[in-house]
Amino acid sequence: MQIGDTAPSFTLKDRNGKDVSLSDFRGKKVVLYFYPKDNTPGCTRQACAFAENYSEFSRRNIAVIGISKDSVESHIKFAEKYNLPFILLSDPELQAIRAYGVWQEKKLYGKVTMGVVRTTFIIDENGKIQDIMPKVKPDTNATEILTKLSSNA
Repeated sequence: MQIGDTAPSFTLKDRNGKDVSLSDFRGKKVVLYFYPKDNTPGCTRQACAFAENYSEFSRRNIAVIGISKDSVESHIKFAEKYNLPFILLSDPELQAIRAYGVWQEKKLYGKVTMGVVRTTFIIDENGKIQDIMPKVKPDTNATEILTKLSSNA
């Protein structure tokens, strides 16, 4: 997948069990971030950073969507515990995760496993990939996006 490609479409359940599709956001920018697991240190820091900057994303009419393979129930607990105001989508079948190419081999302490590689995509108002940010830092991902979008404005 490359910048300028049409972002792969998907329909996944949000924390309320409601279907959410990428096409629902046509006409507005979308920050689509993939993360490994609810309630883990890095993923929590990343989600909280998006929450802290959410008013600025909203002011700029930018949707923030987090996707992991966690269950809807897990997302409910995660969102409530950290007061997350943005959309979290559950992808247990890895539909979007595979479509966006973020299901990859990971090495930890010499052990190789498959998992979600933390990656953020910026999708423009027409559904095209505007930017791909691989292996982002959880603490600075949200502010990096806002800075990047300000410099592109």
